Formats: sequence, C-alpha cells, structure tokens
Amino acid sequence: MEKITVVIPNYNGMKYLKECFEALDAQQAAPAYRVLVVDNGSTDGSVEYIRAYAESHLGENYRYELITLTENTGFCHAVNVGIAAADGPYVVLLNNDTKVAPDFLRALYERMEECPGAFSASASMRMWDAPELLDGAGDNYCVLGWAYARGKGRAAKQYEKPCEIFASCGGAAIYRREILEKIGLFDELHFAYLEDLDLGYRARIHGYINVYAPRARVIHYGSASTGSRYNEWKTDKASANSVYVIWKNMPLLQWLWNMPLLLLGFLVKFLFFIRKGMGKIYIKGLWKGFRRCFTREARDAKVPFRLRNLGNYLWIQALLYINLFRFLAKK
Repeated sequence: MEKITVVIPNYNGMKYLKECFEALDAQQAAPAYRVLVVDNGSTDGSVEYIRAYAESHLGENYRYELITLTENTGFCHAVNVGIAAADGPYVVLLNNDTKVAPDFLRALYERMEECPGAFSASASMRMWDAPELLDGAGDNYCVLGWAYARGKGRAAKQYEKPCEIFASCGGAAIYRREILEKIGLFDELHFAYLEDLDLGYRARIHGYINVYAPRARVIHYGSASTGSRYNEWKTDKASANSVYVIWKNMPLLQWLWNMPLLLLGFLVKFLFFIRKGMGKIYIKGLWKGFRRCFTREARDAKVPFRLRNLGNYLWIQALLYINLFRFLAKK
C-alpha cells in the first residue's frame, strides 16, 4: 500500500496539467504514492487529457486515478472527495498550477516523520516567473483577523530553516490522515479561501502543530482558477470566510477579548479594498459571513469549547499577538 495519496483538485486547468504531472513523474526516492485528480466539472478537455494520461502510466510504480464531479463544487468539496478516497497514512494536497521539485514528496514525508506531533507540513512555494522568490512559506494568522503567507515576495534563501507555522497552505502541503479523521475534513461552507487556515486552526485547538518543510520546493502560478490575486469573486468569498473563521474557532470570551483589534483589522482591509474599487464587495462579503454564522450548518460546524483544550487556546491567543509582530516586522 502506498504511503502517500496526492490529491489534485482541477477546474479547467488543462494548460497546467502536463507540467504538473510530469514533475510528479520525476520524483526521486519518494515513498510509494498514487495521484488522485478530482475534476470539478471542467469543460476545457481536462477530463479527457487526465484519462489518457492515467492509461499511459498503468505500468509505472505509481498510478494516476480520476474522480469526476458534474459541476464546480468548490475546492473544499473536491479535496474532501479525494481525501475520502485516499488510503495510507499521508495525504498531499497539490494545486494543478504547480511544478514540484524532484525531491518534493520525499521532503514532505521526511518532515512529517521527524515531527510525530505535527498534523501538517507546508511546502516552500516559489513564484513561477521568479523562483528565487517565495509565494509562501506556510500561513500565519494574527489578532487583526488577517491570514498571510509567510515570506511572500521575499528571497527564498531567507526561509530555509524548518519551523512551526500557524497553518499549512493547502496549495502544496501534506496532512496526517488519522488526524483528519479525528478532527474532520475541510469545511465545505468555505467553498474556497481560508479553508486551509480553518483546518490548521482546528488542529491547533486539538493540540497538534503545523510545520514548514523548506526542502519541499514547488513553483506556483498563483490565482490560476480565479484569474488574478484580487478580483470580485475572491474578495467576496475571502471576506465572508474571514468572519466565519473567527466565529467558528474562537470561544465567546476570546472573540470578545479580540474584538477591538479585529474591528481595526476589518477597517484597514475595507480601506484597502476601497482603493481597489471593491469596498462595497468587501462589506457585502463580511455581511454574508456574519449571516452564515447563524445558519444551522455553521452552528453544527462550530468547534465546541472543551476545558481540556484551554492551554491550547491560550497558546493560540499568544500566537495571534506574536504573528502580528511578525507581520509588522516582515518575518
């Protein structure tokens, strides 16, 4: 049985698949693995290409498999379908618009093996047109309610040390499957954006850590499915989810304690999106997130407070302050 199942969600990503697959084919000294592509109702010929590619690799030491969905159900549902079909101890999530280094899977696997208390490990994501620069070295979250990619736009050589992070970026990360089964999969109310932060946050509440694996290198186009870093669809989804993440994971006293700085964070973001011409979209997204918190589905998904996790909550609160200073210091 394979050690790793690589799950790749795909939605109209035909132009990226060849490079993505060929890089996976070139893995060196990797544990046994298979590649499971979950297609989210693509209409660009992706399904036919993936089927043909899988058939042409039947004799390899690894294998490709395809699951097709009839419509775009979002990142969260697609990867959950893939995780449910996985076996073995580890699941690697990988965006289709990536090209991994030859030792990518081995580096992720070894990082997890050396950190038995880790739920996940995030790869060193590099910018496609400037691979010496980081697209992200894991994700952090601060008391302003902001999630941010560590090191984005900075020299990758400054982030070569393994360390603990708040959460792993779901675009290129490995997860321990037995813990996924314990704490739950990705929350599909997110549809897309901040779902990986939410999952890493949930793992922290349960006492697990998330780590950075700098040797696991991958270059990333970025925003391939949405077209740009800032657009109306992404702004709407991300702003709604930013409210939902807070409500879902913080106990009442914690979010009341943090409310002044959270409101400041929302105000600064609002002013930012006004400059982008999307201030109204941002506010509408916040309102959608606020309304979602009162739905039955959201109430069912809320992480219940347990006294045994009090120490974990206190450490998370400390990290929210620490990560604010890290953000301001650009670390």
